[in-house]
Amino acid sequence: MYNLIKKILKPVSVSGREDNVRGVIAEEIQPYADSITIDRMGNLIAFMEGKSASKKKVMYAAHIDEIGFMVTYIEENGFIRANAIGGINFISAAFTRVEFENGVRGILVPEAGTPATDLKQDKFVVDIGAKNRREAERLVSIGDTFAVVSGVEKLAGTRICGRPIDDKIGAVILIEAAKKIREMGGPENDIYMAFTVQEEVGLRGSKTASYSVMPDIGIALDVTGTGDSQGAKPMAIKLGGGAAIKIKDASVVCDRALVEKMKSLASDNKVKYQLEVLTAGGTDTASMQQIAGGAIAGCISIPTRYIHSSVETIDTNDVKECVKLTVLTANADYSDII
Repeated sequence: MYNLIKKILKPVSVSGREDNVRGVIAEEIQPYADSITIDRMGNLIAFMEGKSASKKKVMYAAHIDEIGFMVTYIEENGFIRANAIGGINFISAAFTRVEFENGVRGILVPEAGTPATDLKQDKFVVDIGAKNRREAERLVSIGDTFAVVSGVEKLAGTRICGRPIDDKIGAVILIEAAKKIREMGGPENDIYMAFTVQEEVGLRGSKTASYSVMPDIGIALDVTGTGDSQGAKPMAIKLGGGAAIKIKDASVVCDRALVEKMKSLASDNKVKYQLEVLTAGGTDTASMQQIAGGAIAGCISIPTRYIHSSVETIDTNDVKECVKLTVLTANADYSDII
């Protein structure tokens, strides 16, 4: 799994520019899918046909975009100004190496003398080593996107850190789940695994994907915060506590019956889980819940420390539990709640 994580994290895929990582995911999911489609917005949807006579349409959504930046202006001295795409913590982003979608490297730095209390977007420039505007324009253009250099490192035990774990780890979970489902002879339900775009700028991709699929059940795979980092606000989620079953976040109140179904599946099959109430932030769960006449929606969350930083941290044991729960939900009988 670690090698797959490294492979999926590597491509720069700022919201709206997910092409590179979508190609990698298509290659990885293809052996397990009955068909793969890419919609007009750029969502990749892998379909697995169900076997059960009472099968339902179950859609999973894991967003493959990441937070980053877009070039807005190139100054005469070759320094580059940029606009944030998604929720950027500029204190975290200060003095980091960045990579453009075309492979050019640079560093994101605040203007000299900027106090720590004033680390805001308009105080930052990117230095790619260019001596002047003409030289910089040979390498980058207005509208190009870039992100903090990706990568992953092993920490003690089963924990790893890096970026963009949000939400490439959700894509990893879907690929691993698809592999296990295929090894079991295929799913009971019709499964649509949507690798969605532009989540970080308003849950956009999952909206179009949801209207295309029109699922009975919608389940997002995304990261969630924890309450176990130093000085964290109280929260009943911790690394190593297992898959997190979402009850609510700022964008959605999950279907109670589906939450109970997921809890029962986990308990009956000895999947380690914990319950999540996230007071801020949103996920693709909300888009799936609100399509047309609505869908029964929930979310399997991956406990993650330091979200939207270059050192997002997870426990791979939690990831494995999320894979198990995803497989169980793909094969579940939903006749009691639909």
